[in-house]
Amino acid sequence: MGSSPHERAGQPQPEETDDIQLPSQDVLNSRPNTAFFVESDEESVNTAIFNGNSPQKTLGPAAFLTSHRHLPPADEDDSDDEQDHDHDGVLGTQESQKEKPVTWSSLPKKGQLALLTMARLSEPLTQTSLQAYMFYQLKSFDPSLPNSTISAQAGIMQGSFTAAQFLTAVWWGRLADADWMGRKRVLLIGLLGTCISCLGFGFSRSFATAVVFRTIGGVLNSNVGVMRTLIAEIIVEKKYQSRAFLLLPMCFNIGVIIGPILGGSLADPVHSFPQLFGPGSVFGGKDGVWWMQRWPYALPNVLSAIFIFMSLLAVFLGLDETHEVARYRGDWGRKLGKRIVRAFTRRPPHYRPLRSEDNDSVYLDDSVGGWSVPSSPTRSRTHPRPRLHKRPGFWQIWNKNILLTLLAHFLLAFHTSAFNAMTFVFLPTPRAPEGSRDGFFHFGGGLGLPSARVGLATAIIGFIGLPLQIFLYPRIQSKLGTLTSFRMFLPFSSISYILMPFLVVLPRLVWVVWPAFTLVVSLQVISRTFVLPAAIILVNNCVSDPSILGTVHGVAQSIASAARTLGPFLGGWGLGVGLAHNMVGAVWWALAIEAFLGWFVLWTIHEGKGIERPKNEIDEEDD
Repeated sequence: MGSSPHERAGQPQPEETDDIQLPSQDVLNSRPNTAFFVESDEESVNTAIFNGNSPQKTLGPAAFLTSHRHLPPADEDDSDDEQDHDHDGVLGTQESQKEKPVTWSSLPKKGQLALLTMARLSEPLTQTSLQAYMFYQLKSFDPSLPNSTISAQAGIMQGSFTAAQFLTAVWWGRLADADWMGRKRVLLIGLLGTCISCLGFGFSRSFATAVVFRTIGGVLNSNVGVMRTLIAEIIVEKKYQSRAFLLLPMCFNIGVIIGPILGGSLADPVHSFPQLFGPGSVFGGKDGVWWMQRWPYALPNVLSAIFIFMSLLAVFLGLDETHEVARYRGDWGRKLGKRIVRAFTRRPPHYRPLRSEDNDSVYLDDSVGGWSVPSSPTRSRTHPRPRLHKRPGFWQIWNKNILLTLLAHFLLAFHTSAFNAMTFVFLPTPRAPEGSRDGFFHFGGGLGLPSARVGLATAIIGFIGLPLQIFLYPRIQSKLGTLTSFRMFLPFSSISYILMPFLVVLPRLVWVVWPAFTLVVSLQVISRTFVLPAAIILVNNCVSDPSILGTVHGVAQSIASAARTLGPFLGGWGLGVGLAHNMVGAVWWALAIEAFLGWFVLWTIHEGKGIERPKNEIDEEDD
């Protein structure tokens, strides 16, 4: 018969029609595995509709249909003026999204980021909680030991964890890059190891046992490097990286605030809360809670282990694998998580979207109870995308920019960890006798603060850093850029280290010492707020091959662990030498020089492009 109005050359199309039209060939090619469905039965032509009474096991290929209201005619004018007024068009939507400023609420995949944040928060909470009572727990192992020996044991305890991380983080990074392992499995092992280490340390009865469990925690814990890798692969657009990578340092400040409070209040609960756990108490009965009396420092570790285990379950049930090959592997933990969500989510009866397999058929998954196939080729479990090239060997990874970036990362971790360790020794150290000062540089002593005031100083560091990270850092970083902000704010640390020892020569007045201390610490916190996430981003962006991303982040964590082992050790040793020779400022000024060397290294590196993925691939996964 006659051709349709759409096929007649020179014939204008009608302005309004209810006929169902086929989209253009470009649209069909761009969505090979997607079927369009209409709501009413009258408009359903050659479509597959789920019938609750008689579901079909296999259906033929569904036509890609839409109404004229949803898809413009093929020969419609695509001029710029009409696109500006077409608010329903895809291009208009994309342009409006590009114009929107990046905010915390605009971060993509917030659920995945929330799971990683929860998992990351478990570690600083445990570490800072432990520091609040470690001295007293070590003292309980052998009360006859002098305080100097207990202090040395505390240093060994801290160093055993970071030293074990230094030795194993690289290999965990390599395992995270392995096709048969992936990121998620390594993260689950790390969380499980931290949980076991926490429980073992809390129930230890000797120094040797406590060191063994702390070492086990360091051997199995590579969480930071794996989490950085996961964030890099979850957030692929650079405009979101400043906020996404800031989540991990934010967890540290939250842990610094909450951890010591929990650890200090829950340690030795029989004596801290006798009305609840002591003899004749609510929970203690006649003789008190026996296990709290035998292991007085187990309760904060038990609560920390419970939080870590909850994080482990959340990751197991809700986190998606991001490895370029391992993500195609079946994840029965994720399946179980989806089943749990569906069990508590009421869905109204509605048409279910059908997706076609490579054989142009749609099937019904009886195990799930609904129409189910992989959402896109990137998520197909049956046809994984092959690796396009062989993963390079370990010694083939390194180039000049990667090595210099890791060197800057090491120097940064060294002086920040040394500052933290030296501060908590410098603050409670008794003041020097009057008249011991000799000239401008020869003076000794500390601030002589009691333990309660040391906890207040710790809280000040956290309370200053958290608002800066949430409100100030993202705006300034987006304007200056990652490397520029790193170079601009790193010298603030050197200024802080230069001024810190001069606090001991100030008049011993509360209204003088505390404002001065807050100002000096604020300089270091401001610097750390900007340079820590910048260092992570620079390490991430110096890698362009996704098959080695976990390895490089593992190496970065390894060298950071080495720096966190050497920094406190050398800083504590230098502080002791300075106190002995009435020149306590020497070690602080040496630390300022080390930070300046790190600033010099920043001028020898450049920010790489990172792992770039095509925009259409990102949109396909989001859809």
